Amino acid sequence: MNVAARPPLRPLDDALAALLAHAQPLAGTEAVATFDADGRVLAEDLVSALQVPPQDNSAMDGYAVRRAEIADEGVPLPVSQRIPAGAAPQPLQPGTVARIFTGAPVPEGADAIVIQEDTERDGETVTVREGARAGTYVRRAGLDFAAGDVLVRAGRVLTARDIGLAAAMNRPWLSVRRRPRVAIMPTGDEVVMPGDPVGPSQIVSSNGLALAAFVRACGGEPVMLGVAADNQSSLQELAAGAAGVDYLVTTGGASVGEHDLVRDALTPAGLEIDFWRIAMRPGKPLMVGRLRGTPMLGLPGNPVSSFVCALLFLRPALERLLGVDAGARPPLTARLAAPLAANDRRQDYLRARLGRGADGELEATPFGRQDSSMMSLLAFADGLVVRKPNAPAAAVGERVEIMTFGSGAVAL
Repeated sequence: MNVAARPPLRPLDDALAALLAHAQPLAGTEAVATFDADGRVLAEDLVSALQVPPQDNSAMDGYAVRRAEIADEGVPLPVSQRIPAGAAPQPLQPGTVARIFTGAPVPEGADAIVIQEDTERDGETVTVREGARAGTYVRRAGLDFAAGDVLVRAGRVLTARDIGLAAAMNRPWLSVRRRPRVAIMPTGDEVVMPGDPVGPSQIVSSNGLALAAFVRACGGEPVMLGVAADNQSSLQELAAGAAGVDYLVTTGGASVGEHDLVRDALTPAGLEIDFWRIAMRPGKPLMVGRLRGTPMLGLPGNPVSSFVCALLFLRPALERLLGVDAGARPPLTARLAAPLAANDRRQDYLRARLGRGADGELEATPFGRQDSSMMSLLAFADGLVVRKPNAPAAAVGERVEIMTFGSGAVAL
């Protein structure tokens, strides 16, 4: 394709909307043990079939009492029973108290718990030194949740907290969406896999393994097709291995150089291109289409460009396939700790360190060099500073939009 025939750069938001318009939640669910459901996407609402706690119970160690009978503080009362957690208590006898422990059911007739620190025990009698209002330290039945309550909605990525809640609901199995299978195909004569012999003009492929880890962190199942050489037969042969997957991701070969052959090689094999060339940096040569009906995302070959485009395009696509209720992500901002020059017509994503200023405010320090081949700076970065097209120069102290790579154990 000559320069004159190149399509205009597509705005990022338009490109993302077009990509997501063709992505629909995958059919099919599977039942997994609640023990193994962390990180999976819930396929159906979790409705409680029971109430928790099932009956009134004590929130503290102490004594179950009738409030009216301890109105006169300092009067000793006999201990009629001992109620540990899991016991089935007898009704509280008039004129007595019951020794009770945290989580134990409150006996019928008792209306308050006096903590043990506010009592004095002498053998089998107890003197209340400081009374309690009716209902003090009594957890009412159904305080946490009741039968029929919808506690977790379908489309949620299950966390450790959700697993605990499902277990409390007595749910040993959960229905989750199946993981999308994502085929990954790096391209290039110069690319070899880690551990293979490296020739004088070759580089080790980081994109394939990085994208596999990315897909896994986003809830998908990566399928490594291998590295395709820069010729039609190799590209078609390896791409044929994507049959039956839910998504195909290539890296490299999406630009306009004479060795960028993905489009030309796969068009005879059924590739249909929706668009390519996005108004963003890093990552202008991004290709979106379908290979024999399978959605396809062609990422740039530069490692940083590949990862940033995966963050902006592949993650939302996988969320859509999984039926994740991602909702609108509110923009994050930080205060600039270094000045920035005016931006050009492309939306820019600058690798940056994030930290706290002396006043506790979040600060962003973009790296001085932003070359898209420098994977080390991506690994060292805490996030990206987002620069809108034609953004004016920004001084130290100005607030800018940022993106992070995730949070907690699922950081990308």
